[in-house]
Amino acid sequence: MIGGFDIFALVLIVLAIIIVVSSVKTVRQGYNYTVERFGRYTRTLQPGLHFIVPLIDRIGRKLNMMERVLNVPSQEVITKDNATVTADGVTFFQILDAPLAAYEVNNLENAILNLTMTNIRTVMGSLDLDQLLSQRDEINHRLLTVVDNATEPWGVKVTRIEIKDINPPQDLVQAMARQMKAEREKRASILESEGMRQSEILKAEGHKQAIMLEAEGRKEAAFRDAEAREREAQAEANATTVVSEAVANGSVQALNYFVAQKYIDALQALASAPNQKVLMMPIEAASVIGAISGIADLTKSAFSDDSGGGGAQPSSGRSTKSSSSSAKSSSRSAKSSKSSVPSSGNNGASPWPGE
Repeated sequence: MIGGFDIFALVLIVLAIIIVVSSVKTVRQGYNYTVERFGRYTRTLQPGLHFIVPLIDRIGRKLNMMERVLNVPSQEVITKDNATVTADGVTFFQILDAPLAAYEVNNLENAILNLTMTNIRTVMGSLDLDQLLSQRDEINHRLLTVVDNATEPWGVKVTRIEIKDINPPQDLVQAMARQMKAEREKRASILESEGMRQSEILKAEGHKQAIMLEAEGRKEAAFRDAEAREREAQAEANATTVVSEAVANGSVQALNYFVAQKYIDALQALASAPNQKVLMMPIEAASVIGAISGIADLTKSAFSDDSGGGGAQPSSGRSTKSSSSSAKSSSRSAKSSKSSVPSSGNNGASPWPGE
């Protein structure tokens, strides 16, 4: 039969087992436990096996030390230019100091969530709609800086804040689409105008260069024409000088040759005109025949000078006789040509001008 002592011993043994079990604490990886003694924080238990004083110490808070994420619900934000948009996001945070996170703030997650939502309205409300849609990185950076500074006394590190969606009203989206279309059409028109402008500039530049080259060509051609005329005039002057010297030395036949050549050239120019079917000769045929006779005498004189040895100049008496005989031959040729031309019915008038 079990006595009272046995029952008391059994109770003590069970109580001791309970005390020993309650003094042994195992902390899982990624968590920290705070230890309170009579309600006051004393120490933090890291992951692993720990012993506490039973009935005096107890576990206060079990804190998750891993990085966690909070979903920021959608909320309406009024931008700087009075456009209403709906925005939401996510917040990543991690507890770095367990006692501060346990005893400096009540309901840590709710505090971080409300702090993030408030700063989203503040930051996004200071920007225009265009900036709001195009500067998400700047918004995230500003939010992270503000919220992280606010949660630092709580022993919490906010690692990242991201804005997920920004949804403007539908009519505002349509207006933005029209604006974008007009902007692109404007850019296309500007580019087209710029292309036409460049084309006109290039055309004008090419035309300018063509005019300059043409003027340069005309200048070169005029220079060469002037040089040709100068050389021709020089040659004419040299020929005239030679003839003048020959006349001065007593050779009249050289002058006759020069005049006869010019006379024959003038007749050839008149006869070769394309619009002349009938050649009217307002000159005396005797003059032409006399000129030809002068050339023949000049040739005979030149040959006789060569055969006579030395090219001596003829005497003035002989030149006078040659000229007289040439004139007489010309007169006889003219009379014979007059007698051979039939009368035209004007009472025997001569058909040659000047007769």
